[in-house]
Amino acid sequence: MILRKRIKASLTLYSFATVALVASRAWADLETYVNKPEAAFEWHLQKKLDTPNSADHIYDFQFVSQVWQGQTWQHQLQVYQPANTSPGATMFLWVTGGRASPETISLGLELARKSKAPVAFLYDVPNQPLLEGNLREDDLIAETFVRYLKTQDENWPLLLPMVKSVVKGMDVLQAFGKRDWHISIDKFIVAGASKRGWTTWLTAAVDKRVSAIAPVVIDVLNMREQMPRQLQAFGAYSSRLAAYSSRGLLPIPETPAGERLLRMVDPWAYRDRLTMPKLIVNGTNDFYWTTDALNLYWEGIPDNKWVLYVPNAGHNLRRQDRNPREQLNDLVNSLAALARYQSANIAMPKLRWSHENVDGKFRLIVDASPSPVAARLWVAHSETADFRTAQWHAQEVTTSDGRIIGEVAAPQTGREAFFAELDYEIDGLPYHLSTQMRLTPSFRLHS
Repeated sequence: MILRKRIKASLTLYSFATVALVASRAWADLETYVNKPEAAFEWHLQKKLDTPNSADHIYDFQFVSQVWQGQTWQHQLQVYQPANTSPGATMFLWVTGGRASPETISLGLELARKSKAPVAFLYDVPNQPLLEGNLREDDLIAETFVRYLKTQDENWPLLLPMVKSVVKGMDVLQAFGKRDWHISIDKFIVAGASKRGWTTWLTAAVDKRVSAIAPVVIDVLNMREQMPRQLQAFGAYSSRLAAYSSRGLLPIPETPAGERLLRMVDPWAYRDRLTMPKLIVNGTNDFYWTTDALNLYWEGIPDNKWVLYVPNAGHNLRRQDRNPREQLNDLVNSLAALARYQSANIAMPKLRWSHENVDGKFRLIVDASPSPVAARLWVAHSETADFRTAQWHAQEVTTSDGRIIGEVAAPQTGREAFFAELDYEIDGLPYHLSTQMRLTPSFRLHS
């Protein structure tokens, strides 16, 4: 009996030690890759452009971030400086794919004007197409995961060079700031959408220059829990994740290599490091993720966190209940507000919320300091837990001394989803903040 207990204790200690080793190795893999010297790194200011009929400036850089698997990664980096704005110690950096276009330049200048400061857009993250078959986006990431699982080569997961691209982009901006603007850029607000939002989380975990982040439409932290939730809500994995499911990556295999991969690329594994301000931006109708995916990781990430749900918007965050010129306003205004708060070193509003069931209704109570300019509930109905095609409607709330109370009646059939949206301003710039999403239990008509 004593021997059996000793063996059991030894196995338990071995299991804990193995998990700890896998975790530490994964952290080391990402940090080691990012910090590895890159002889190929170089940058130059290709041109400075003045926009027509204005005093806005665009600085256009080309740089090499690294050599990955024999491939030299080259990037375009543009800084948008509207008229009458001056650079400071903090810079906003938006991470994206492709190359600069009239649309992205217009977006960059709008964001810079609303931020009242120059902003930078980093392009070509990742470099693509790559590998046999000229793979792009999720097909490319998934293929690198498969190759890692086969080879155990820790350089394969594509998120590693994607993170390093951002780190090197910050190096370029700091060098340029000292050389041309004669200032020291010490802090960065990093943001990006989808896999660039994924990259945003991981960059914040390994680079202390990142003072705040805004990961956009990457509602999948705590991946081990997210995939079963999709099966429960949808009956299958989202078809938008076919690049991963078709390669046997949903879920990531529960092998030592699979666990190590997950700990390398799931931001959940780095959550203790993510203490900087975080603005998480999601669309209510994003076909990639379950509607309440945030609830699987919100409590586990450190404070200094806010969420914005954009109603009636999918993965591109364009609100379908607005005209095309205003569809991205919720996103742009909230990013600009975050930049203003961080650059001025002032605190964002404090929000706390709780839920109650009262007289057959579902009540949401929000305590806000300072009080919002206005507030509302956004409510949607679905016969199942799949709300991806649901229409969201605004519903009135009561407000008093910073307390917002909204109620949703229990549906006769199906389920309701709801969250509160609060309106704020900073120096005349309107923006929104939200609460977590709640789904009511499933109801059926009584016979």
